[in-house]
Order: sequence, then structure tokens, then C-alpha cells
Amino acid sequence: MVLAFAIAAAASGCQSKNGSSDVLDPSAIAAPAGQAGTAAAPAQQASVETPGSPALGSATSSGPTSAAAAKAQLTLGTGPTRVAMLLPLSAPGSTGENGRKMYDGARLAMADLGDKLLTLTIEDTRGDSGYAKDLAVKAITSGTAKAVIGPSELAAAQHLAKLSGSKRPPVLALADNFAGGPGVYSVRLSEADSAAAGAAAIASKGARKFVLLVPAGADSSAIESRVANALSIYGATLAVTLPYSPADGGAKVVSDMSSLVEAPDAVVVACGGGSPVAVLAALKAKGVPGKTVTLIGTDRWLERPMDPLYEGAYIATLDESETGPIADRFKAAYKYQPDVNVAYAYDMVALSAGIASAAGPDGFNKQVLENTTGFRGSTGLFRFRSDGSSQRSMPFFKVEKGQLKLVEKQTAGF
Repeated sequence: MVLAFAIAAAASGCQSKNGSSDVLDPSAIAAPAGQAGTAAAPAQQASVETPGSPALGSATSSGPTSAAAAKAQLTLGTGPTRVAMLLPLSAPGSTGENGRKMYDGARLAMADLGDKLLTLTIEDTRGDSGYAKDLAVKAITSGTAKAVIGPSELAAAQHLAKLSGSKRPPVLALADNFAGGPGVYSVRLSEADSAAAGAAAIASKGARKFVLLVPAGADSSAIESRVANALSIYGATLAVTLPYSPADGGAKVVSDMSSLVEAPDAVVVACGGGSPVAVLAALKAKGVPGKTVTLIGTDRWLERPMDPLYEGAYIATLDESETGPIADRFKAAYKYQPDVNVAYAYDMVALSAGIASAAGPDGFNKQVLENTTGFRGSTGLFRFRSDGSSQRSMPFFKVEKGQLKLVEKQTAGF
């Protein structure tokens, strides 16, 4: 089996089909004031597609499947378990390209595992957060979907995380930098996860006293909590967390750091949506990294070109060139190299098929999805937490001469 699952045997009650009030709090369904995007008319349903058929056109050697028919609703498989998938198939630029890659990943997973287990309905969000939210709420309240994969629009995922309801199906959100929420799980690697894994890897080598520099804002507490928890496993401590303002680039907190913490073993630098360069320059002036102090970065550093100030830092992140056992078959089928977008989509469809096979259509519950053993997919070992965040075991790298040099193939698990 391409994707190996450790799924606890769990009984689950049937989902109510009496109306949206059993699934979501009706007062929370409307978009909040100022919701980005505007709702569009629902897409017309297309004929049923079987795995491998070119409903979106044929893949070419230069990239993912064409979006010529992306506005249609597409259906893969004939299984008894219904799953909805929301992808930005016709969105412009890289958003649409990534959506089409995820579609191809889903097709491969259905052909491998899901064809007789799942009926996967895929709808085009067009990259519009408001429309994506509307499609997601419709899927959640339909009474037929046992799980929703997507959306990839951050604002839509954040809106879903705020909704209440006791019997709604789980959402496996594909949005970047999404923190998650109860029943709305963050699939992609987050900065909190990357920072925690990097800190844990250094703690496993004997480092004991850590400092965290994190941009002030809503995500700082989540990153702090994850790093502190990861360190505690190894008997290490987070001596202090120093939120910094992007306005001064962290210069003040770096200046204050030496008076607050004596001889730290490592400094973890999160950067949020900004560049870490100003903080790194201030740290370098203080001798970090150095012979006695290790510098730990995060996956979000890598959203920008490598800077000379990254030199010597350690980063835990997914290896985008490594998509596990699916890579060769994917390239043979679709004529281009898969990336993490393909892998995330493949894993979520394969996970859905695994749950349907092991526990049936009503197996999509917290006990199964939040089991502590987790799941192993093409993106490595991962598990979902009760707060909707995910944890991943991933490769560990050191920046040397502007390149990521592999130090360990896998960080030290959970």
C-alpha cells in the first residue's frame, strides 16, 4: 500500500441529515463583514470522470493538467464514501497551477487506492476566498460528504475554523500558513511545526537553553507553545520568548537578549510573513551563530531567496524534491515532476480512502483523525492535533554556501 496508515478502530454515529442546524451554527454561516471575495453562481455539474480520464485536458511535459474545463464539477470514483474536494483549478498564476497539480495528485491517489472506496467530488474555487467559503459551507451542510479536502484559500479556511457545530464532517484544509481549528485540520507544514522540529533536533544533540524570537502577533503564542512542548521532550527549556516588531527588525530585542538570558545554547528565529534578514543581521553582530550558540530557522525563511545571513542556520522542512514512493509513477502518468502540492493532495485523498477502508463511511471522527500514532504518507510521518494543527517529522538541513545540506533524513518524531 502506497500510503501506510495507523488507524485506531473507532465507532462513529451516523451524521444527521436533518439540516444545517445539526452541522453548523446557522448564525455563523454567513460570511463576516469584510469577507474577501464575492460569491459566484454555483458551477454546473459535469459528467462523471473516472481516474485517468482527461476531464481537464491532457497533462503535458511542461506542467500540470490544463484547466480548460476547470469550472465544471468533477467526480472521481464510484465508492460508497462521499468526499468533497475544493481546489483553485481556474485561478490565475501560481495559485491555479498549484490547484491543478493537486488535482493530478488526487487523480493518482484515486487510481491507486480510492476508486472503489470513495466518490470524490471536486469543485473549482477559482482562487476566490468568498466563493471557496460558500462551497465549503455547502459541502459541510450537505449531509452527504463525510470529509472535505480543501480549501486552499487562507481566508476561507480561517472562516471555517470559526464556525461551530457538533456533527459537521472534518475539513482537511490545504491553505498555506493556516493554524487550524477544532475539526478543521491544517494539512500543510506550518512555521510552528518547522520551528518546533528544528528546536527538538538540536535539543536531541544536548542543547538545553533556547531563546525564541518571533514576530509580535496572533501566531506568536502558537509558535511559542509548540517550541516549548517539543523542547520539554528532551529536558530542554525555552528560557524566553521575545516578540519583535517588524518596524525595527528585531534590533531592540536582540540587544536586550543578553541581559535576559545568560549563555543560551540556541536561538530560534521565526519570521511570519516577513523577511528574517534584519533579525539575523542583529544576531550576527552579537556572534550568533557561533561556536557556542546555534541558529535555528524555519521553513518560511525559504519563501525568499537564500541570503548570506542564513549561513550556518539549521532548518527543519519538507524536501520538495522528495515525494516518496509516488514520484516515479506520477511522472510517468502526468509527464512532470511532482512537488509538495501533488503530495499533500495525494496524501489527503489516500488518507480518506484508508479511513473508508478501515472504518467505513462513518469512520471520519476525532478518535481516528487525531490518533497519536499518526499517518505515514508521501510527505512523511504526520498527525493531527485536537486544535487542528498538524505535526510532522521531516528532514533536517543546515545552510552551507547558500544551499540546504541534509543533516538528518528525519527529525526525531513526535
